Amino acid sequence: MPRIAPLPLDEAKAAARAAGIRESLAQANAVRVLLRHPELAKGVLGLLTTLLFTGKKLDVRLRELLIMRIGWVTGSMYEWTQHWRLARDLKVPAEDVVGVRDWRNYARFSKADRAVLAAVDDTLARGKISDAVWAECVEHVGGEEELIEMVVAIGNWSMFSQLLRSLEVPLEDGVSGWPPDGVAPVQSHG
Repeated sequence: MPRIAPLPLDEAKAAARAAGIRESLAQANAVRVLLRHPELAKGVLGLLTTLLFTGKKLDVRLRELLIMRIGWVTGSMYEWTQHWRLARDLKVPAEDVVGVRDWRNYARFSKADRAVLAAVDDTLARGKISDAVWAECVEHVGGEEELIEMVVAIGNWSMFSQLLRSLEVPLEDGVSGWPPDGVAPVQSHG
């Protein structure tokens, strides 16, 4: 049971329109919960829209790998499930997405992939990216815009993981958790 129920779809679409939010986002239960606080939803979803659609500089593959790593490490089934579909739509190979579970032992990742995944782990474990990992990101991820976006993306999806887990946002009807194989991290909490 969610701690705060998602708005019914028709109400969510109307709330999204009124708040100037892409109506298509109102399909997701996470957005339907956020729309119970339209002003907050507008701010949160404004950043999300920038990262996903309008201002993206970071390579989308790297973005999706970092999101999947956050979902796995934090045990956010909703985040993992939503971005499983998005990563696959973006043609990130399924084995690469699953590889984030144990990325240090997954041989197919590039230096850029590894740098971003290490940045996620540093941030989640210590609250910042270490100097050594930052140097790898500078060398393999991109310029200032990409690096800033990487840090903001880590913060954004870490916040989303906390929000999703704390509010116990349910998966959409008919969606199975932890694709592709139902394997969940030991600390999984939804």
